[in-house]
Amino acid sequence: MKIGFVGLGNMGGPMAANLAAAGHAVTGYDITAQGPERVVMAATAAAAATGAEVVITMLPNGAILKAVAAEVIPAMGGGAVLLDCSTVDVASARDVAEMATAAGLGALDAPVSGGVGGAAAGTLTFMVGGSDAAFATARPLFEVMGQKAVHCGAAGNGQAAKICNNMILGATMIATCEAFALADKLGLDRQAMYDVVSTSSGQSWSMTSYCPAPGIGPKSPADNGYLPGFAADLMLKDLRLSQDAAGGVDADTPMGQLATALYAQFVEDEDGKGRDFSAMLPRFERRGRTTP
Repeated sequence: MKIGFVGLGNMGGPMAANLAAAGHAVTGYDITAQGPERVVMAATAAAAATGAEVVITMLPNGAILKAVAAEVIPAMGGGAVLLDCSTVDVASARDVAEMATAAGLGALDAPVSGGVGGAAAGTLTFMVGGSDAAFATARPLFEVMGQKAVHCGAAGNGQAAKICNNMILGATMIATCEAFALADKLGLDRQAMYDVVSTSSGQSWSMTSYCPAPGIGPKSPADNGYLPGFAADLMLKDLRLSQDAAGGVDADTPMGQLATALYAQFVEDEDGKGRDFSAMLPRFERRGRTTP
């Protein structure tokens, strides 16, 4: 396929590189990042989109997404698909889908899970909202960039799935870190703690795939000084998106609210900015009990 790719940062760059390596003709644009090997760089986002069958965006937030969509949609030919892989608010995703549909284009919101490592390895999971026809057009690209793509329904449902997933992830990571800190103070060996929990009812992805304790379980950012695989800043962004969405539909999410508040404190008032979201463990290690 002929593909335009706007947003070639830590996630978008490897995704575009994998598409180009698979034989697709990829034209890219980014305001700061250099293009990866085999990606031809354009001078503007509109130029990258011109003549493309699919235009992929990977951008920081909904406002930037809408601005880029307003630029690229007029440059796209009828029947082309605008495939947004950013994580943004549900309302922005649906606004962009409406803009694309009005111009005779297909539109998909397809945020990802898997982080920078998954982007480089081509093992991302895509949560996709949009039409069946647009999903069918993009499916071969999902198969190059990831290991799984789940069609979640209408426009905006990909973003809904992503923020619900990451609300669970934020809360379970906090609980996992709290439990390790408690185990330490109770004199329970961390390896013993892991061996029990990883095969018991407390098991979670945060424990068995991304353990926050250094030297325990599969290698994770905890083994690299908590340099981010998934930054606490980004977890805070996703948790805030979840709570904005919950407010919009009158959903009661007390655990999500508390996780958001804790990550906000960690990132904005403590030392969490620029660290992995699993660095909550050393945070809890340093703290004594507080009164609820």
